[in-house]
Amino acid sequence: MGRFLNPDNSAFQVALNSKIYIDKTGLIACMNDVLDSTDGYICNSRPRRFGKSYAANMLAAYYSKGADSEEMFFDLEIGKTEDFKKHLNKYDVIHIDVQWFLTNCEEAENVVAYITRIVLDELREIYPEILSEDVRSLPDGLSRVKDKTGQKFIIIIDEWDVLIRDESANKKVQDEYIRFLRSMFKGTEPTKYIQLAYLTGILPIKKERTQSALNNFREYSMLNAGPLASYIGFTEEEVKELCEEYKKDFSEVKRWYDGYQLGKYHVYNPNAVVNLMTDGNFQSYWSGTASYDSIVPLINMDFDGLKTAIIEMLSGAAVEVDVASFQNDIANIVNKDDVLTYLIHMGYLGYSGASRRAFVPNEEIRQELIRATRRKRWNEMLLFQQESELLLDATLDMDGEAVAERIEKIHEEYASTIQYNNENSLSSVLALAYLSAMQYYFKPVRELPTGRGFADFVFIPKPEYKSDYPALVVELKWNKSAVSALQQIKDRKYPDSIQDYTGDILLVGINYSKKDKKHECVIKAYKKK
Repeated sequence: MGRFLNPDNSAFQVALNSKIYIDKTGLIACMNDVLDSTDGYICNSRPRRFGKSYAANMLAAYYSKGADSEEMFFDLEIGKTEDFKKHLNKYDVIHIDVQWFLTNCEEAENVVAYITRIVLDELREIYPEILSEDVRSLPDGLSRVKDKTGQKFIIIIDEWDVLIRDESANKKVQDEYIRFLRSMFKGTEPTKYIQLAYLTGILPIKKERTQSALNNFREYSMLNAGPLASYIGFTEEEVKELCEEYKKDFSEVKRWYDGYQLGKYHVYNPNAVVNLMTDGNFQSYWSGTASYDSIVPLINMDFDGLKTAIIEMLSGAAVEVDVASFQNDIANIVNKDDVLTYLIHMGYLGYSGASRRAFVPNEEIRQELIRATRRKRWNEMLLFQQESELLLDATLDMDGEAVAERIEKIHEEYASTIQYNNENSLSSVLALAYLSAMQYYFKPVRELPTGRGFADFVFIPKPEYKSDYPALVVELKWNKSAVSALQQIKDRKYPDSIQDYTGDILLVGINYSKKDKKHECVIKAYKKK
C-alpha cells in the first residue's frame, strides 16, 4: 500500500461520508466491460466541480490491491453486478493527481521527473528484485514488472490536463509531458502492461494538427459524453429525488442548474445542487472556482463576432459553433469558435450536438457570464443593457413608437454582424434587444405551440414578478405590417395557452420593412376571458 501505487480507499470513503451521496458506481461497470482491451483507454473530461476527482478516487478504491473495499461497495450499484468480486481489489493501481505534483514542484519543468521518481520508488518497494536503480523510466519499469510477473496495471490520472492549461505558454513543459504520456500509453509495449487507463480533467486530449496526441484513447466530454453521460454530473431523476427529500421546488432547481444536454440526459451541476440542498439558497456557486478568473480574458478576446455571440446567448438564443478546430489547449485559440468550445468544456456553455449550437444552460451560468462581462473592456455590455432596459420599459408602457425606435437602434449599434435578409434575422435581433427582460422573465419561448399555430416569442414572468410584470406575446412580420402581426396573435388565440401561468398579458406586433429599413410596433393589452 502506497500513496500513489496501490492506494487505500480512504479518499473515496470521504465521499461516502458526505451528507449527500449519489451512487455513480455504475461507472465502474462500464470500466469492467473494457478491461484489458483496446477500448480500455478512456479520457473522461468534464468541468470543475463535476465530480472528476470523486470518480477517480472511486475507481482507485475499487481496483486497488492496497484496499479492502467489499463492504464499501457491496450495497451500491456495482455490488449488484455479476462481475463485482471478479475485479474487486485485484490490480496494481497507479493513481496520480497531476495538480498535486505541480503544486509540490518548485518548477513545472520538474513535474514529469517528480512523478517518475516517486512512483518508481514505490514500485521498487514491491518489486525490488525486478527494478534496480538503473531503471529510470516509468514505462520501462511497468514493462519489466509485467514481463517478470504477468501483472498488468490500472493507471488513473486525475487533472491530466493541468499542465496544458496552467502552462499554456510553456511549450517545452507541454511537449515533455505529452511525450511522457505517449511513452506510457501508446504503442505495442503499453498494450502488454495496461489493464485500464483512465484520464480525467477539464479538457479532452491535446491535438497535434487535427489528430489527438493519444489517438488510442476514447474521449468522452461535454461535446460527446457517450455511454458515460449519466456519470457526469447529476441526472434529472437524481435531482428530483433530492428535491423531494430536501423540500425544494424542482422547477426552480431546473431553471437555475439544469441545461447541460448529454445524449438523452439532462445533467445538473452537482456542486451547485449539493450546495443548494445543504445551504438552501438559490445562487451561483461558480464564483469560488478557479475557472471564473480564466474566462474573463477569454471573453475579452477581440475575435470577430465573439461578443455578439455571447450577448445573443445571454438573451436566450443558441449560436452555431464549429467545435472541430479547437486544439484542446489555450495557447492555440485563434477564433470565436475556439473560445466558445473551450467555454463548453469548462461548463460555462451548454452544447447540442444535434444542432451544433452553444447556449447559456441555466440561470447560474447566465449570472456568472454577466458578472464576467462587467469586468474591464465590456463597457459596451453595460451600455447594451441600458438600451435593453429602455426597450423593456417602452414595451411595458405600451409605447409602440418608442419600441420600434429602440429595436432599430439596437440592431444598428450592437448587432451589426446580423444582416437583415429575412424574418429569422429579425428574430435574432429581437432576442438581443430584450436581453434585460431575462432579469424578470424566464428564457423566452421561441415558436410556442398554441391551439392554432406558433407564437414567435413568449416572455413569461418569473413567479416573484408575476404581479408586476405582464407576459409578452410577440409576433414578427417581414414586409407586412405590425397591425397584421397583432391580428394574427388575436385570430390564432396565442394567449390562451399561457393564461394559467401569468397575470396580465401584452400583445406585441412588430414589422420590419425591407424597402425603407424601418420597424413599426403596435402593442395592446389582452383581456382575459
